Amino acid sequence: MSSDIIPLSVPNLQGNELKYVQETIQQEWVSTAGTFISDFERELAGYVGTQGAVAVQNGTSGLHTALEVLGVEKNDEVIVPTMTFIAAVNPVSYCDAHPIFMDCDDTFGLDAVKLQRFLDNECYMESGQVYNMRTGRPIKAIVVVHIFGNMSNMPSIMEIADNYNISVIEDATEALGTYYTSGGFKGAFAGTIGTIGVYSFNGNKIMTTGGGGMIVSDQSSILERARYLTTQAKNDGLYYTHDEVGYNYRMTNVQAALGLAQLEQIEKFIHTKRENFNKYLEKLNNLPDVHLLPFNDQTRPNYWFYPLWIGEENREDFIEFANNRSVQTRPVWSLIHEQKPYQKAQTYQIEQAFKYQRNIVNIPCSTNLTSDQLDKVVDVITQFVAK
Repeated sequence: MSSDIIPLSVPNLQGNELKYVQETIQQEWVSTAGTFISDFERELAGYVGTQGAVAVQNGTSGLHTALEVLGVEKNDEVIVPTMTFIAAVNPVSYCDAHPIFMDCDDTFGLDAVKLQRFLDNECYMESGQVYNMRTGRPIKAIVVVHIFGNMSNMPSIMEIADNYNISVIEDATEALGTYYTSGGFKGAFAGTIGTIGVYSFNGNKIMTTGGGGMIVSDQSSILERARYLTTQAKNDGLYYTHDEVGYNYRMTNVQAALGLAQLEQIEKFIHTKRENFNKYLEKLNNLPDVHLLPFNDQTRPNYWFYPLWIGEENREDFIEFANNRSVQTRPVWSLIHEQKPYQKAQTYQIEQAFKYQRNIVNIPCSTNLTSDQLDKVVDVITQFVAK
């Protein structure tokens, strides 16, 4: 990307990244073994407050592993949001299971009211397992995605899931560092409330390992199973015996070295994200027809992305207008239930997702965004509104 373009979200590598990576090279531990992996797992688990963590290649492999650990298999069903990145849904297909697409609420996350309605009116319980009336298939899990660093309505979702004996996978790939500041889950981080949580360290996330992800849980049996599956389901390290099919999902020591250095700076990153978000709020406050959408007021969000309500009639024109002025913006992903692989999948009362998908554009939010760059973004938005 040209240096004069203001990017949407890029890494900030100003800490101990080079030092730690050099150590991996000097030690010649650059593959899927080495002390940085275990150190990163321990420090990440300590940061979010879980019993342990398992480092993986990316968030997608973490979600796939989570489904496998929970026993999701062929012809099972999994409730998923439609407004998300497709990587939150594809792992359901990897398991030969079937997604059921749910609407979002004003947190951008899965709508708990419609989730309750669907389970009450469209499903039945038998021997402690909930089944879909339409298909007769068991519903094994709910994937909750915390969009843009916002927190979904976890108190309601967890109560519903407990009542119906359904496991919850938290896709917190965009929400590392977000936590509740009030209510029954006060102090609980995104990714730590459900049965299993998954984080991503892709290049555009609030902290990065280039690629990479992490599985977290408070259940030792889940962590052990996840570690087993992600290291090729190896029973014997000398003779390489395997009792089942596993996966080559282990993070490398080089990635973990980057991750450890990034994690040391996570609170600084969130502070910067919050300050820049508030500057945008102040500078855009008096503009008509556009506004930044708020985060869940019961949380300390990580402010990963800044969703700007621009209006459906203006969205495409604004993206082109900003791009022509070297400001990168991005619309919300196309809804997953409308994507070709999932057009025949079951959906339930999807309404709000269309509104957000068609009216939101994300604006530059990197932690190394300068004041001059932020002012230029504001100026571009102001010019567009005035034209």
